Amino acid sequence: VFTFNAVEIKVQPSVRVKNGAPLSIVCHADISKSTDFQMKHNFTIFKDSKLVFMTVSDKGDAQYEIPMARSSDTGDYECTVEASGKTKSSNSVHVWVTGMTKPILTAEKKEVLEGDVVKLRCELPEEEPPLYFFFRKIKMNSTPKEKHVFEPHRNFSVVEFSVEEGDNILQFDCFGRRNVKLEFENSEHSNKTLVTVREPFIKPTLSVKPSSNITEGDRIQFECSTVVARMHDIEIILQKNKTILNSVRDEKILKYSAVATLEDSGEYLCKVEQGRASKTTKLNVEVSELFPKPILTASMNKLDENKELTLSCSVSGFRKANFSILRKNSNGNIWLKNSRNLTMRVNVNDSGLYICKAEVKGIVKESKPVRINVYAPVSKPTLSVVGGLPEVVLGKPLRLICHSVTGTPPITFTFYKGNEVKKIVINDTYATFLDENIRENDKRGYKCDARNNHTSGVKTSSILNITVIVPIRNASFGSVPYGEVEDGSETAFLCSVKEGSWPILFRIFRKTDREVLLFEKRENAHRVIWRKEAMNKQDTGTYYCMASNRANVDVKSHPITISVILASWQKGIIAAFVLIPIAAAVAVTLWCFLWKKKKAKGPSMEMSGSALATNLTSEKLARQHSDGDYYSGSGYIEDSENHMKSTDESKGPDLESAEVEYTEVEVSTLDPHREIDSVPIHFPAPVQKGTETVYSEIRKANN
Repeated sequence: VFTFNAVEIKVQPSVRVKNGAPLSIVCHADISKSTDFQMKHNFTIFKDSKLVFMTVSDKGDAQYEIPMARSSDTGDYECTVEASGKTKSSNSVHVWVTGMTKPILTAEKKEVLEGDVVKLRCELPEEEPPLYFFFRKIKMNSTPKEKHVFEPHRNFSVVEFSVEEGDNILQFDCFGRRNVKLEFENSEHSNKTLVTVREPFIKPTLSVKPSSNITEGDRIQFECSTVVARMHDIEIILQKNKTILNSVRDEKILKYSAVATLEDSGEYLCKVEQGRASKTTKLNVEVSELFPKPILTASMNKLDENKELTLSCSVSGFRKANFSILRKNSNGNIWLKNSRNLTMRVNVNDSGLYICKAEVKGIVKESKPVRINVYAPVSKPTLSVVGGLPEVVLGKPLRLICHSVTGTPPITFTFYKGNEVKKIVINDTYATFLDENIRENDKRGYKCDARNNHTSGVKTSSILNITVIVPIRNASFGSVPYGEVEDGSETAFLCSVKEGSWPILFRIFRKTDREVLLFEKRENAHRVIWRKEAMNKQDTGTYYCMASNRANVDVKSHPITISVILASWQKGIIAAFVLIPIAAAVAVTLWCFLWKKKKAKGPSMEMSGSALATNLTSEKLARQHSDGDYYSGSGYIEDSENHMKSTDESKGPDLESAEVEYTEVEVSTLDPHREIDSVPIHFPAPVQKGTETVYSEIRKANN
């Protein structure tokens, strides 16, 4: 049995050594064993996670020897030990080999021409990328030019330097740089490489004839030449102020001639080019003035149409010159007259720029342009509202436009509100004005003036009065009757607004499952009434009104709910249909009750027929008297206070609970067809004489 206590890695002599010094990486395994027995150990050493050393030993140590350390040996080292199936690794340790190897610089050519390029290669053979390479071009008495290149995957780099004019003997060198743990380390500079430069051609020579005292009108001739090593793709160019005057190709001499003018004074440049090589020579030329530029004058620069204009051209100190007067145009100058002076009657189309030319000894000079403006008078301006009618909604801005049909621009427009100046605008044919301070009762009118440089003066528009439209505010809605309306009755709806300019469009809607327009009317009033005749059940729903005017803002009222209910006569019919059968049923029930009770008690009244009591009772119910005395013939039915009392008038007739009283009645002989209390009673029994005492059952009930 064994176990790894630890695996350690050590660096000798130290973790930081100089380039070229010996270096040892030692891996040690600390193992505990149950008994002393031999065991093989597999040692593996890694640098930056790459295998660099591996050995098998029965000892607990292994050593990786580096006789001469290089900067490429810089990195993180780690050791792993494996024995009998068990493995353990050490912590990593960083080793830094200071100092880089000296780079090697080579040049593709040792001798080049001006305009060629020098191709250089710098290599660090013992270093590992990523690396930085720095190249330098060194000239006598000048600061070196430097280029740098980053190489992430190789240990060399290649660059090119161009050979410029004036380069003759050049030296080049290079050095390398690397990044170790966020620290930069530079190598030594390489050996210096020498490159010789030859000229492909000599610097050009530039001359001019005559060489001095050149005056306008003289013919001048330029000549530019060079000496070329080989006549191939060579070009000579003559320039003045970056403008190419002439050029030749595959020739050694360039010639250029022209009649001298004052504008020909300046610096001339001759350039010779071949490939990338270029050489230049400069020459300054001065030309004397033969005569000054002519001057054009006008009798007036601003004048009315149909007025007379005089133009005059002159040259200071010269009388004998050929003059001409022209008008400038985008398509070319328009000739007017070969003369010193020009007089003409102008119109608006004659506005523009005029020049004159003077010619002496073939030299033509042009004057500075003179602007002439011819003005037509402005017409009376019209003032209107942008967009249409002369009205504005309260709270919104008012935009006005002032326009003159005729008149030469620029035209000065002045806007007035009442007599107050609000705005001054200079434009071509129209101007606009925005008034954002509109009040409801503002009665001031608007007008505008128009004027230009014509002597006719100012033209004023007509006064424009503006109607201020007050938007609708606070729409109210109601009805009479309100809430519940009887079927078939008339309902009046009232829609009103608190304020708003007339006319006002009122609309009334009903909303159930959809919105229906019921009424629409335009009124010169703040309210409208709509009468709806014969309301029915389908008119139940939510009603509201909307009001609007020329402000184009719809104002909606709060909704009201209308319910259509049954009319009183409809309720009566329904009650009649319901109560008549109930009353009939009650009457039949009462009759049956009385009849049964009478039969059970026996005859209590000996009259000529029992029909009298029955007829009297039925007649009494039909008449529905609340109280009263019934009489028969000359006898009276007296209702004694001690024997009978009325029931509560607030209760209906209760025949079953009515009290039964017995009263002594005198019965006389009656006519069978005589009316009792206006009720015809018929007696079917024979007539008897005299009087006799009988007992009759009398019921006293309310109603």
